[in-house]
Amino acid sequence: MSDGVYDMPDEPRRARPPGRRPRALLPTIATLIVLLILFSVFTDVWTQRLWYRSIDLGSVFSTVLGTRVLLFVAVGLVMSAAVVANVIVAFRTRPRVALAPSPSPGFERYGDLLQQRGKIAIGVIAALMLVFGGSAASGEWKVFLAWRNRTPFGVTDQHFNKDIAFFVFDYPWLRVLLGFGYSIVLLSLVAAIITHYLYGGFRPSAKGQKASGAAQVQFSILLGLLVLLKAFSYWLDRYGLTTGKSRLFTGISYTGDNAVLPSKEILAVIAVLCAGLFFANVVRKTWLLPGVGTVVLILSAILLGALWPAALQQLRVRPSEPVKEAPYIDKNIAATRQAYGLEGTEVVNYQAKTTATPSELTQDAEVLPGIRLIDPSVVGPTFEQLQQVRGFYSFPEDLDVDRYKIGNKTADTVIAVREVQIDKLPAGQRNWNNDHTVYTHGYGVVAANGNQRADDGTPVFSEKDLPPVGQLGDYEPRIYFGEKSPTYSIVGGPKGGQAVELDTPEGKVGGDPTLNTYDGKGGIGIGSFGNRLLYATKFRDANLLLSSRVNPDSKILYDRTPRERVEKAAPWLTPDGDPYPAIVDGQVVWIVDGYTTSANYPYAQKVALDDSTRDTTTGRGTIAQQPSEEINYIRNSVKAVVNAYDGSVELYAWDESDPVLKTWMKAFPNTVKPRSDISPALMSHLRYPEDMFKVQRDLLAKYHVTDSTTWYQNSDLWRVPADPTAVPSSTDTTPQNQPPFYLSLRMPDQPEPKFSLTSVYVPNAERENLTAFMAVDAEATSKDYGKFRILRLPGNVQIPGPGQVFNKFQTDEGIRTALLPLNQPNSGARAQFGNLLTLPLGGGLLYVQPVYSVRTSGPGSYPVLRYVLVSFGDRVAFGSTLQEALTKVFNTKVDTGEDPGGDTPPGNQPPANQTIKQALAEAQAAYTAAQAALKAGDLAAYAREIDKMKAAVDRAAAAGSAPTTTPSPTPSGTPSSTPTSTPPSSPTG
Repeated sequence: MSDGVYDMPDEPRRARPPGRRPRALLPTIATLIVLLILFSVFTDVWTQRLWYRSIDLGSVFSTVLGTRVLLFVAVGLVMSAAVVANVIVAFRTRPRVALAPSPSPGFERYGDLLQQRGKIAIGVIAALMLVFGGSAASGEWKVFLAWRNRTPFGVTDQHFNKDIAFFVFDYPWLRVLLGFGYSIVLLSLVAAIITHYLYGGFRPSAKGQKASGAAQVQFSILLGLLVLLKAFSYWLDRYGLTTGKSRLFTGISYTGDNAVLPSKEILAVIAVLCAGLFFANVVRKTWLLPGVGTVVLILSAILLGALWPAALQQLRVRPSEPVKEAPYIDKNIAATRQAYGLEGTEVVNYQAKTTATPSELTQDAEVLPGIRLIDPSVVGPTFEQLQQVRGFYSFPEDLDVDRYKIGNKTADTVIAVREVQIDKLPAGQRNWNNDHTVYTHGYGVVAANGNQRADDGTPVFSEKDLPPVGQLGDYEPRIYFGEKSPTYSIVGGPKGGQAVELDTPEGKVGGDPTLNTYDGKGGIGIGSFGNRLLYATKFRDANLLLSSRVNPDSKILYDRTPRERVEKAAPWLTPDGDPYPAIVDGQVVWIVDGYTTSANYPYAQKVALDDSTRDTTTGRGTIAQQPSEEINYIRNSVKAVVNAYDGSVELYAWDESDPVLKTWMKAFPNTVKPRSDISPALMSHLRYPEDMFKVQRDLLAKYHVTDSTTWYQNSDLWRVPADPTAVPSSTDTTPQNQPPFYLSLRMPDQPEPKFSLTSVYVPNAERENLTAFMAVDAEATSKDYGKFRILRLPGNVQIPGPGQVFNKFQTDEGIRTALLPLNQPNSGARAQFGNLLTLPLGGGLLYVQPVYSVRTSGPGSYPVLRYVLVSFGDRVAFGSTLQEALTKVFNTKVDTGEDPGGDTPPGNQPPANQTIKQALAEAQAAYTAAQAALKAGDLAAYAREIDKMKAAVDRAAAAGSAPTTTPSPTPSGTPSSTPTSTPPSSPTG
């Protein structure tokens, strides 16, 4: 033993056998792994930088990266320095003689190793602490930036008299600092304990003295700091009560105000005194007083923090809870309506007549042509079958509703983008070149009038076909950025070079496919070897290095969905779950509503964002579910626009008074354009966002009440009804809310119909009668945009709700008889009910529901509109048109502007021609597959595909005079003749 440390006896060094080299394999492998990890990190960072520069938002990348690096270095160095300093102090103040022998010889070896390799050990500890602390801190960059650029709300809370900005911006950052403070002190304490234990300065099992004087001093200071942080935590907890949840609401309750709040203040003072006792232990060197202080603190936390509030709640509050809690409920109601933008909600009593006179119907005549019959959640397959053109094109499962001026009228329009979907390519056409360089983009927009149907039940298209023709004007039809775009595509090329990107399957007058070379400003240049290597690493695809399709002028497109691009361009926004396309100034753009949110608005009720926005459309197709997080403040602060051709992202400030938006605009200057920059063409397509509306309607089910007594009694509590048309899944039978609907309607106080977002309420009890109808003005150009109007129905009149009306439709004898042919087991078809719409009309409430028929088997089936069901008061009726159904239900002639006896409207191809077109497309697809099978020597597969081809041609012949001869293959596999509409072979080059 020397210098107070037990030494291990020296062992003779073993001689290395002659000619034997040191083992360098493991160090070499470790070095390679580290280099690969570093290169992977570099690849991710550098490609992110290139992506942001491609959309002219490099400042967003540099701000985020700079902030993360700053926090990583600052917090990481502080934590590393604190832990290392405590290890060094413990090592240098180690006793010359251990207080007691180590319980295990292994500890002596560790101590000896650390003494011999001290610098290496310190370096390893410092690096670990740097990485641990820095990584945790860099993840808090949003909290830091929000605090650093905080903007006052100009509104003070109702208890502490502090600006709301303190709770939204300062309080979260103080909590983060407190958490890092705890981590730094705790890790330093653990490091000090371990070091003192290794060198004999701390022996808990020793008799008598258990810690050396130096160890006692170090432990006292660290424990004192820990308790001091606890005192700060108690003090911060006072402000946290404003967003804490009580049994009834979010915010400070009577018990919180009169028991919890004083207890936190008292405990903070006790904790400061207890910390002083630990610091005094540096001089006194006795654990008695700190121990007594700790016991007092623990007992005080139990008595003041738990027992006192519980006793007050049970003995004083509960017997007279409505009276005691009334002032605090008032605060909660006021703050909630303010935080969610509900202050201007207008609630009026609506008598809801069950009969309407002809004069009342005449007054509402201009509303009738605006009733939307085409259900965007049903007609997706119809769009796909009638407008898909080729199997590799696709439409979303749920389409969108927008407003377009057609002729001299503005009408609701169901719209979708024809996107490329490489997953639908035949297996024989799937290869790297086709997937990433040929099928790179979709083409064109398809739109249908929302309030019209053709004689055969198909939509009346206002925009259709390839190349696009219709009434929506000229525009760039290529869709390189969409909701179903490939993961990445290689586009572009030298001027005059061979084009390979498939534009349309045929030219304007038929013939060979038209090809295109991308010339937009979007994408990242991938012509250099360095960029090719980076992206080959990023996508783990060596073809990016090896393929001749990647030329010096090539670009790579990725992160292409509108929602994804907005999330990256503005990482502080929460995008709406359903972006929608629009034709604006000759371009197809995606419009994405962006929300600023917070969970720290004092006294405002907290809701789960994912639960509040969930309905039967959520998660279906491309409609995304919101993240699982709690919020109590939301604003539609930004309207984001993503160009479908070049992928550019434009952010426009919409709610310019929002302090949260102002804060982020200071953090990311020059990234959000002012509202005044929105063009009139774009403004005409902006609408009230769905997800925010869902959150607001969820809250208005209770917070339409402003009286604390009624609110407490829940005597006027509403709920959103379940969607009666939803088909329960086999895995989840929980009823989902009915989605809101975009409709053109006129509320009682409106002079003319407005494009609105609507919903209904039923009582919270086990009843399904209608209790209220709600609409918000959704036209961005309207002076009343965003105004909520609620029609409260009388409690003494039974107005059926959606579930009850749907039950009437299904049990009405006339409707059952009309639908019977569609629902027969051997009919080959079934009835599919569309959205059940509700709107005020004729002094009452009218229900309208389209009914579609759809073939139950076979390829190419799609729903067509067959009937329109209506209900008004106690009466139900149906007809092949809305006009016929309304005439029956009101027992008087109603003119909706329809032409029920007219020819098929222009733009709707007869079903026979559609059948022929589809059958010939299937025949050609089968022929292509047969050729591939023949080349592969698979004669069985060849025979199967030939049979499919003949069956498809037979269907075309049965639908009408076949315009082509049957493609009959010769023994060599070459067809003797082919259809005139031959799908293009893959331009694989």
